[in-house]
Amino acid sequence: MIRRRLTRLLLLLAATLVSLPAGAQLLNSEMPTVREGLEIGTSTGEIAITSDFRGADLTIFGALTNADELFLAIGQYDVVVTLEGPRDLATVRRKERVFGIWMNTQSMIFEQVPESYSIASTRQLEDIQGTPSLNRIGVGIDHLTLSPVGYVGNAGAVTDFRQAYRRLKLSNGLYQRDTTGVRFVSPSLFRATLRLPANVPDGVHTVHAYLFKTGDLIMQKDLPLRVVKTGLEQAITDAAHNEPIGYGLVCILIAIVTGWGASLVFRKD
Repeated sequence: MIRRRLTRLLLLLAATLVSLPAGAQLLNSEMPTVREGLEIGTSTGEIAITSDFRGADLTIFGALTNADELFLAIGQYDVVVTLEGPRDLATVRRKERVFGIWMNTQSMIFEQVPESYSIASTRQLEDIQGTPSLNRIGVGIDHLTLSPVGYVGNAGAVTDFRQAYRRLKLSNGLYQRDTTGVRFVSPSLFRATLRLPANVPDGVHTVHAYLFKTGDLIMQKDLPLRVVKTGLEQAITDAAHNEPIGYGLVCILIAIVTGWGASLVFRKD
């Protein structure tokens, strides 16, 4: 009896030892590959537009997780942060002199483009990634997708209108870029500051954060940001959209009262 139990115990131990390498190999093959991660947060989730609104700064904080220490030490990680406004159709018009008078002669409509766009990066975008890849992912003012509506036969005209659109947006401050706006405050923590102009459109904006490793995009994170009108501005906007007839009548009444009052004040006796 004792010999039988001992033999059974030895056989069980031998089977266990034989099966260990295969089990260990299976576990190793099933272990997931650890890759870098990206976490971001914003200084606020909502920006209020008041009567004295002069613009605002939005701060984005972020952290790299599971980052390779060697790649961190030699600066092979790059971060690009963008703030993209609500999308809408955009019309660009070309003016020309006709019989001595400046007139709109041509126009082009682009499909669903951001009304505002701010970008900050650790360095020049072209030093991070090549132009074809930036065009493909649509990161950067010069690489946003601007698709014209309808048939356009002249490719040169499309290029001219695209350049004009970007130039107009840059001149009025709705498109902004800062090639040193993202700074690493520690080996894996970064901070970015984006400027919202005074004429920023209201609505839901989106914060995009892109993580590049040796020039390859490996991670993207998005967060919403609400820009809302408050106080009298919001009341006027709601009245104009919800009660257009009443809003128009009130505007006419205000114009009549203002004109009548001005005539009394400046009347010559």
